[in-house]
Amino acid sequence: MTTPIADVSAHAPSPTAPLQVRGACPHDCPDTCALITTVDNGVAVRVQGNPAHHHTDGALCTKVSRYAERSYHAERLLTPLRRSGPKGSGRFEPVGWDEALSDIASRLQAIAARDPQAILPYSYAGTMGLVQSEAMAGRFFHRLGASLLDRTICSTAGGEALVHTLGSRVGMKVEHFAHSKLILIWGSNSIGSNLHFWRVAQQAKRDGARLVCIDPRRTETADKCHEHIALRPGTDTALVFALMHQLITHDWLDHDYIEQHTLGWEGLRERALQWPPERAAEVCGVPAQQIIDLARAYGTTKPAAIRVNYGVQRVRGGGNAVRAIACLPALVGAWREPAGGVLLSASGHFPVDRAALQRPDLLAGRRTRTLNMSTIGDDLLRESSSTFGPKVEAVIVYNCNPVAVAPESAKVVQGFLREDLFTVVLEHFQTDTADHADYILPATTQLEHWDIHASYGHTDVLLNRPAIAPVGLARSNTDIFRALAAKMRFDDPCFQDDDLTLCRSAFGNRVDFQQLLDQGFATLPVPEAPFAHGNFPTASGRCEFYSAWLAAQGMDGLPEYLPNFEAIGSSTRFPLAMISPPARNFLNSSFVNVTSLRDIEGEPLLEIHADDAAARGIGSGQMVRIFNERGEYHCKARVSQRARPGVVNGLGIWWRKLGPAGTNVNELTSQRLTDIGRGPVFYDCLVEVESTPCVASGASPLRGATPGAGAAGPSVSLD
Repeated sequence: MTTPIADVSAHAPSPTAPLQVRGACPHDCPDTCALITTVDNGVAVRVQGNPAHHHTDGALCTKVSRYAERSYHAERLLTPLRRSGPKGSGRFEPVGWDEALSDIASRLQAIAARDPQAILPYSYAGTMGLVQSEAMAGRFFHRLGASLLDRTICSTAGGEALVHTLGSRVGMKVEHFAHSKLILIWGSNSIGSNLHFWRVAQQAKRDGARLVCIDPRRTETADKCHEHIALRPGTDTALVFALMHQLITHDWLDHDYIEQHTLGWEGLRERALQWPPERAAEVCGVPAQQIIDLARAYGTTKPAAIRVNYGVQRVRGGGNAVRAIACLPALVGAWREPAGGVLLSASGHFPVDRAALQRPDLLAGRRTRTLNMSTIGDDLLRESSSTFGPKVEAVIVYNCNPVAVAPESAKVVQGFLREDLFTVVLEHFQTDTADHADYILPATTQLEHWDIHASYGHTDVLLNRPAIAPVGLARSNTDIFRALAAKMRFDDPCFQDDDLTLCRSAFGNRVDFQQLLDQGFATLPVPEAPFAHGNFPTASGRCEFYSAWLAAQGMDGLPEYLPNFEAIGSSTRFPLAMISPPARNFLNSSFVNVTSLRDIEGEPLLEIHADDAAARGIGSGQMVRIFNERGEYHCKARVSQRARPGVVNGLGIWWRKLGPAGTNVNELTSQRLTDIGRGPVFYDCLVEVESTPCVASGASPLRGATPGAGAAGPSVSLD
C-alpha cells in the first residue's frame, strides 16, 4: 500500500502513520534530485528519489541514498557548544542558546563599533538551497555592514567564461544528450558527480552514440566510454585549438552559422591555425593522431554535444579553456539541433530574485570590501592596511569547512588558530573548522527545514519540505540569523520573514509556487534548441569568440592558451603534477564521516602510475609523503592505471583529522587564482612523492551511525 505524500504546514509534521514527504537534495551537484522521505512516528526511515521527477526518475547516488544515516549520525551536534580548551583543540562545553547568542552578539557589536568590515561571513555550497544558504544570512551581514565574500571556490572561472562567450551560464537541456550521436565528456567523472546525466549518456550510447572522455585521470566514466584522451592538466585550450585547426583545414565548418551568429571569427581562426595537432600533442602529452581523429568525429558527426564540468577550470588558464570549449559548437553549427551544443551550467536560466532574498539595500549606501574565499589563508594572516582594510577579527562560518577545503591549508589553519580571531561555526558535525571555533551552533539538516532550489544541471525548480522536527536543539540557518539579528537589535521588518515566505520570494511570480507545493517541482519554459537561430544573451546577440568586455579589462579578447603556473617540466625539485578530484563516495568534504561511505573509500589514497612508482621504489599499499614548498601530505599509494605518467591523483577531500598525519591534500595546493573569475587553481600543483614509514593518525576515527535511531542534530552541510 502506498503511503500518502504529506501536505505539511510551515512546521514539520508529527505523524502517527508513515508519511512520504517531498524534498530536494541540498548538495553541490548538477543533478538537484527530487527526494521522498518516508517518516514513521516522526523518524525518517528512508530517503529515496522521487520517481515522478523526470530528471531524478527515482534514483539517487550512493551518498544521498544514505542521507538518513548522515542525519541521525551518532556524532551529530545536538546543542550549542562553547570552546573550553586552546584554539584548535576541539574541546568544548555545552551552553544554552540564549547565552551563546547573547555573547556572540555582544562580541560582534564590539568589533562592529570599531569597523564592521572586520567581520567576515564564510560560506559556500554545503547547502545549495536559496533560503538556508544566503537569504537571512545575507540580510544579517548586509545590515551589519560586514565584509562581503567573493564565493569563488568552485565555479567562477568557468561560469564567467560562459558569460563572456555565450552571454550567461546557459547551454543545452540535459535530456537532449540522449539523442546526440557524439558526446564529449570533458573534465567530468559523470558516474560519480553527475549520475543522472550519465544515465542519459548511456541511453545515447545504447542508441549508437560515441562517447569520448577527456580527462587527465582514467576515471570510472572513462572506463565506460569508447575512448579516453588523457591530456596533461591545464592543457585543454591547446587541445581545443588543435581541434579548431583541423575543423578549419578540412572545412568541417558551418560557414552560415559562423557568419550570422558569431563575433570575432577571423581572429579566432588565425589563432587556431597556429596550433596544428603535432604542436598540441607535444603540449597535451597525447598522440597527434588521437587529436586528428577526434576533430574528424566532431566535425562530421551530427548532432554532437559536449558535457564540460568544472575540473577543466581549476588551473591558471581555466577560464580561457572553458571559453575555447564553448566556442566549438558555433563553429560546426551544433546549436542548430536540440541534441547539439555544450552544457557546463544551466543556472543562468533561473530567474532567482537574490535581491529580494538577501536585501543588499540594507547596506544603506555603505561601501564595504570584498574578500576572496580562495585566499582565506593569506587574508586571516594580514594586518590592517590602507589597501586591505581592517584586520579580520571575526569569522562566521556556515555551509562550509574551510580548514579542509580551502587551498594552502597550513596557512588556513594558522589563521584560524589566532587567539584574537573570534570564530562562530554553524554545523552538523565537529569538522576540522569547527575544532577551531569559539562557538559551534547546531544547524538543521535538509530533512528538518524549508528550502527552495535552482539547479545547474537541469531546468527545474524544486521545493524542500521539512520531513521531521529539528533533532535535539538544532536550529535552521535562518532561525539562527534571525535570533542573532534580534540580539543585535536589528528591528527591520525583513528579519521577521519566515522560511515559507522566503521560499515564495525566491522567484516571485515567475514560478508557479502552488505547483511546487502540489508536486515538489516546476519546469522552467526553456527553448528546446536555445541558440538554433543565434539570439545569444550577449551584448551582440552572437556567440562572442571575441569579448570586448575582457579586452577592456586588459585581457585578451580571444581565448588564449595559458600554461599552468606550475607546468610539468618547469621544476626539477617537483616533477609530478597533482590533481585532487573528489573521491567517488564523498562530495568535497561532505559525507566523509558517514561510516558506510568511508568504509567504501577505505582510507586517503594517492594514485600513481607504475612508471612513476617504479622510479621512486614505491609499491601499492605503501605509505608515501607527497610534498612541495607549501607543505606535505601523508597517505597510502595505489599504483594504478587511473593515473597517467607524470601526474598523480590525490583523491579528496578527507577531513584533516582523519588523515594519517592530521593533514589532507590541500596542504599542497596554492592560493593563486585563475585567469578569469578569481577562482582557485587546485589542479595547478607540482609535487614530489617518496616512500615513508607509517605515520601516526591525526585523530581517532569518528563513531558510526545508526539510521533512524537516537537523537540527531543540525543542518549546515559541509562543502
